[in-house]
Amino acid sequence: MGIFSCCSTFVAVTMARLCRKKAEIVLVVEEIVFEIIFMLTMLLNRRRDRSRFRVADVQRLVRYRMVDRIPQQLEHLNELTQLSDVDCFNNLRMKRDTFNRFCYLLRHSGGLVDGRYVSVGEQVAIFLSVLSHHSKVRVVKFCFKRSSHTVHQHFHNILRAVLNLHGSLLASPTPVDDECTHPRWKHFKGCLGALDGTLIDVTVPEIDKARYRTRKGTISVNVLAACDRSMRFVYMLTGWEGSAADARVLRDAVCRNDGFTVPHGTYYLCDNGYPNGEGFLTPYKMVRYHLQEWGIGPTAPQNYKEFFNMNHSKARNVIERTFGLFKKRWAILRSPSFYPINIQNKIILACALIHNFIRNESPDDPLEVNLHPAIENPVGDDGFIDAVNPSQAWTNWRDNLAQEMFANWSGAA
Repeated sequence: MGIFSCCSTFVAVTMARLCRKKAEIVLVVEEIVFEIIFMLTMLLNRRRDRSRFRVADVQRLVRYRMVDRIPQQLEHLNELTQLSDVDCFNNLRMKRDTFNRFCYLLRHSGGLVDGRYVSVGEQVAIFLSVLSHHSKVRVVKFCFKRSSHTVHQHFHNILRAVLNLHGSLLASPTPVDDECTHPRWKHFKGCLGALDGTLIDVTVPEIDKARYRTRKGTISVNVLAACDRSMRFVYMLTGWEGSAADARVLRDAVCRNDGFTVPHGTYYLCDNGYPNGEGFLTPYKMVRYHLQEWGIGPTAPQNYKEFFNMNHSKARNVIERTFGLFKKRWAILRSPSFYPINIQNKIILACALIHNFIRNESPDDPLEVNLHPAIENPVGDDGFIDAVNPSQAWTNWRDNLAQEMFANWSGAA
């Protein structure tokens, strides 16, 4: 009995100790769990505080940077358009007074308004920077301290505004009258100017490259243009593939409802890529023509056909000079751009319209001083020519004109 009672007492004591330890373990575990939950809660609160701090800090930083950029933006625009005519012309291809007049025209006739952050002057400067130097958007945004979206948006806004002014920016030619004494034009009474085509390189999808490939292997559009005696564009048609013939492009221009119009009794000087028909006077074929082929003595004209071709070449050279000045002014025309083809065609037209504006506002064009002559081998309304076809009557009229010119020159000599 004593042994049994001792054993039961030992078991009871042992069980009591185990229960006490179990309770202590539960308390310890509860304390550990509580500590873990507390620590996790603190970490989450810290992260929230940090994220809030970071968002606020970034917002303050962005505001600071936007405000900090304003003086730089104004300073850059002021350097371009206010300091000197030389800097303004070198960067934007027009003098300060011409630039301000152009902004005035776009604001009052083109419908442009100052934006919340970008003025009309800065919008125009961005647009002209792209055309003048064929600058990429990332370059322009760095120079003007603007975003890519801002540059892209205002470039297309100005492009639409300029094209909407085509009615007032295209020149209206006046025919050569009997009182004209200019040595190049006095022989061509009734002439309105000169007409020709030029190739401008473009970028097109791979599937369309065959149509735009020229005989020289370049991917280009064939641009038809007519100019007056003051080197201003009267008409321009772009969009035809580089593989299209010049005569085909001219026929399309004349046959359009709102296309190229030539009143009866007047004409444009053309090269032999076009038919010699009413409204379009071409030189004699198989007779020397280019300016470098003429001189004095043995190289002087020997008959009426040569004399006609020499004077025709001198007068028609105005379109070659116009194309040379046109491409020299706008670098975006000298290399293919990466806009869609419809935008590239609009850019060509916009460059022509701005070229006319500059010619009207700045007769002393600095680019023209160093420009050398470049010699390069719908149904119409009543009163206008509505077809481009060879005409024997027109050929006879050309013969009479050439003989009269040669007779007057021989008699004067």
